[in-house]
Amino acid sequence: MLRTLITLSLTLVAGLAVAEDAKPADVTATPYPLDTCIVSGEKLGGMGEPVVKVVDGREVKFCCNGCIKKFTKDPAKFFAALDATVKEAAAKPVDAKPAAEEKHEKKGDGHEGHAH
Repeated sequence: MLRTLITLSLTLVAGLAVAEDAKPADVTATPYPLDTCIVSGEKLGGMGEPVVKVVDGREVKFCCNGCIKKFTKDPAKFFAALDATVKEAAAKPVDAKPAAEEKHEKKGDGHEGHAH
């Protein structure tokens, strides 16, 4: 009987630990603004599902668990780099056209940008 009680208790504790890891990101957290890993800069999803954590009320996305270890050594460094990247992106003009679009703008009969 005691053995059964101990086994059930350990199973319950292990189940709670797994449930804790499986929790979705905090809905009150600031959403992660990039499509790249905060540590490696790799495109998220290239190595499988991104790992999402909430740190200091901010959602953070990683390409793999290895990047989490690097992040936890100096989160302030990575948050500073993230904030600088977001600030740079916000400073860029929104109406700038990609070079590919500029080549195809109509000029005269509309074929100046094309090689026929």
